[in-house]
Amino acid sequence: MPRTKKKNGRGGQHGNVQPFSDEDASIETLSHCSSFSDVTSVADEGGEASEDTAQEDFQYKLKGFIDSTVDKSAKTRQGALDGLKTAMATRILYEFISERRMTITDSIERCLKKGKGEEQRAAASLACLLCIQLGSGIESEEVLKTLKPIFKNILADGSANIQARQAVATSLGLCTLVAEDDILDVHATMECFENLFTRAYARVDGTCPSISPQTSQLYTNALLSWALLLTICTASQLKDILRKYLPKLPRLLESEDVNMRIAAGETIALLFELARDMDTDFEFDDWDELCDKLNALATDCNKHRAKTDKRKQRSVFRDVLKAVEEGDFQSETIRFGTERMTIDSWVRKRTYDAFREFVGSGMNYHLQANEFIRDVFELGPPILVDSATMKAMKISRFERHLHNSAAFKARTKARSKFRDKRVDVGEF
Repeated sequence: MPRTKKKNGRGGQHGNVQPFSDEDASIETLSHCSSFSDVTSVADEGGEASEDTAQEDFQYKLKGFIDSTVDKSAKTRQGALDGLKTAMATRILYEFISERRMTITDSIERCLKKGKGEEQRAAASLACLLCIQLGSGIESEEVLKTLKPIFKNILADGSANIQARQAVATSLGLCTLVAEDDILDVHATMECFENLFTRAYARVDGTCPSISPQTSQLYTNALLSWALLLTICTASQLKDILRKYLPKLPRLLESEDVNMRIAAGETIALLFELARDMDTDFEFDDWDELCDKLNALATDCNKHRAKTDKRKQRSVFRDVLKAVEEGDFQSETIRFGTERMTIDSWVRKRTYDAFREFVGSGMNYHLQANEFIRDVFELGPPILVDSATMKAMKISRFERHLHNSAAFKARTKARSKFRDKRVDVGEF
């Protein structure tokens, strides 16, 4: 990280349609196509339908969704796009999708051009999931080559639906990370994002431009996609970006939108990390002023801000401040199947968050089975674990409930001891 692209990368394991377990998939994720889980459960429980039959039935449903993306009814098209999104987020479908890549791409293109807000939003997200399934290579490059001009037109069109623009701002970033082969084209896409988020800069006098919440979300999405593409920039590009943007990005910390402030803080931490990777003696001219700003946000007590926003902000900016002052990162361990992965840098965090935004609760499954995503996070080839071993490793829901209940009671008892005013202070 930053990683080297592989031209022959693939998005899955030879097209085997593998069921996504109920442990990992939330009901909400599968709500748009509940029949998926029905097929899966029958196969898992050893019912009448064999695994092959379940797979054929599942593929039949997918073909129906693909056909329905060109239906006259906008509601039907929307449902078809959502069905395909759920399938791609929760299963590995490389062979099936590869054979129908051009058809799916044409459908996405049509929905982006002729659809309205929600339909365009779903189509943009589906484009991203399509690239994630195909992996980094010629196939995903062709998808991006077709869709990128449309994405950029929507992004730059101030009269376009704001929800569509928000979705495109996020999808174009990840599609570029996965599929763009030319670093100069990456830089050109970053300039599209820069044209948006720089409009949110606070003025020299400290006042902020008047921006609607919807537009602020668009600018925030653009900033996060820009930050994602920083992770694959060359050293010379990074040097130019640091010189041009690091002095100005702190202006976004003045935003009234908590999500923009947080995105700006995390992007600044990411830039400092990348700068120090190139030069351990990296220095920033306005370092003291920046640290004062970050410290103020990490201890923010403004009464006019919502309590939940302040809690979220303070937590993030404590980590951002440590990153800027000490080059520190609060690592996190992600467990999936029999494996675990450590998020130990701002680069890895931004990349993980970007993928998770699209695959949702299917992230753990993709970490286990998607060859491309495993390559991005340097996890090696997928580890095959038979179902008997997995069942032996899983703790039953009842046992987990008992364990959680016992832990909760112990925690409550310990806390109440300190909260009880009758406890003698001398005991402590």
